[in-house]
Amino acid sequence: MIRYGVIGCGAIHSVHCEALQNVEGAQLAAVYDIVPEKGQKASERFGVPAASSYEELFGLVDAVTVCVPSGLHADVGVKAAEAGKHVLVEKPIDVTVEAAKRLIEACKTAGVKLGTISQHRFSDAVRKLHDAAQSGEFGTLLEGDAYIKWYRTQKYYDSGDWRGTWKLDGGGCLINQGVHYIDMIQWIMGGVKSVQAQVRTAAHDIEVEDIATALVEYKNGAIGVIQGSTSFYPGLAERLEVHGKYGSVILEGDKPKLWKIDAEAAAEGLYGGGVLMQPTPSLHLHDQEDVVAAAASDPTALWGEQHRLQIQDFTSAIIENREPAMTGTMALEPLKVILAIYESSRNGGARIEIK
Repeated sequence: MIRYGVIGCGAIHSVHCEALQNVEGAQLAAVYDIVPEKGQKASERFGVPAASSYEELFGLVDAVTVCVPSGLHADVGVKAAEAGKHVLVEKPIDVTVEAAKRLIEACKTAGVKLGTISQHRFSDAVRKLHDAAQSGEFGTLLEGDAYIKWYRTQKYYDSGDWRGTWKLDGGGCLINQGVHYIDMIQWIMGGVKSVQAQVRTAAHDIEVEDIATALVEYKNGAIGVIQGSTSFYPGLAERLEVHGKYGSVILEGDKPKLWKIDAEAAAEGLYGGGVLMQPTPSLHLHDQEDVVAAAASDPTALWGEQHRLQIQDFTSAIIENREPAMTGTMALEPLKVILAIYESSRNGGARIEIK
């Protein structure tokens, strides 16, 4: 049984605690927050001790999940690694590549596992889309787009002094909210080569961006668009669009809205299948109809289930002494894309290569 401690009892900690109570081979053993009242409240809710220090927590657990502000992920993760504890950090891995690499190296030196939360990789629909894109089912990949048009009030940013800051949030709508689907699109498409971007602070009193648009070039030659915001009321479901020579797939909120891949039909006539309007599952848009038909009842699309699946994988990785499905090194890729978007915008939309 892998005993876990949850560090940081803010907005996301309850998702981790609830997931840990439903992961085979895992036990929620303790919680810790630098604000004792927050730790005590979590202790009472989940029926586990609230540690009074890092040292006390490390004495109670084998692994930690790190739920502190993004700019502290590496600092806290390194402490845990040096104490010999496996480390699973919330997204993003940290807010700079240097900090992320420091955490990766600390875990490697200590011989402990390191993972980063990217729970949408555990969505059935997202995984099927990744496999279709990488197996050649689309033919030549032409374009991959990610739209994360969410809404946050000023009150949201005012609710924590770290929110909307460069130092601890690392940025705005891209690195906090958008990192999920930026990771998905770069994973599905096989990696990003370069970006050209503009970002703005348009609707909130914050240091960082609340609107962003980037033109993306992928390593395979495809292009695409990344759009993020926390400014668009009432907020829209996050959306992925992948287009290839033989078809197109659209996911909204991890559920297929369109799945039409057909090499023969794509070659028919002058206009292929014509313009498709308002696709729904009832239109039988997928040759493997189970993908769309199952979307309405897909358990992996339920809130919290993807976290549980990722923590299950991380726990199994510890027990089986293998790498988790989402490693710290993998988590560098979406971070590099986001930081390159910021750099491009600072330089008037210049093309920035991802290294």
